[in-house]
Amino acid sequence: MRMILVGPPGVGKGTQAALLEQRTGAKPLSSGVIFRSEIEAETDLGQLAKSYIDRGELVPNGITIQMMVKRLRAPEIRAKGFVLDGFPRTVRQAEALDEELAKEDIRLHRVASLEVSDEVVVARLGGRIGCTKCGEIYHQVTKPPKREGLCDKCNSPLFVRKDDQPETIRERLRVFHEQTAPVVDYYEASGLLKRINGDQPTETVYSEIVAGLTG
Repeated sequence: MRMILVGPPGVGKGTQAALLEQRTGAKPLSSGVIFRSEIEAETDLGQLAKSYIDRGELVPNGITIQMMVKRLRAPEIRAKGFVLDGFPRTVRQAEALDEELAKEDIRLHRVASLEVSDEVVVARLGGRIGCTKCGEIYHQVTKPPKREGLCDKCNSPLFVRKDDQPETIRERLRVFHEQTAPVVDYYEASGLLKRINGDQPTETVYSEIVAGLTG
């Protein structure tokens, strides 16, 4: 399986990517998780990415493309397939990805566009908290941790990310509509796109994604 999940922040791309890995073996490749690991390690790439992420802006194309292509070439990814989450975020990134996949003789199977209203995004992200170490995401209402303030997986402290603050959420949505929404049109024109209502139960969304791979 080789596919892309597209959608606004908070739509559930990470949740679906994790389910696809558990049930199909395809490896999730999340630009957000990769950037956070670089930020935690305080690498030059991480510090540069952080300056953009904290403002709710997209990390520049050149940095993001180089990072993702390196992982697409990994033997495990080539063997098991991938689910791209959070990339490509611009038409330029989509074009660059097509070029790199063609060089590696890798065919993309499907692009799933998870779609919800802005109001749903604000409600979801407004209560979101993340782990400072492993990146696991919780929600104060819909998915609270078992112990307040601590991650269920690694016992590290939880925090509200700067990009989940109300003013940053609105900026992230503006950036999505301006720069990432055209990616949906790009893949629809290629015949790879499947539109899915993201405001449904997790299992329903998952079933529609899997059905879209053969539909």
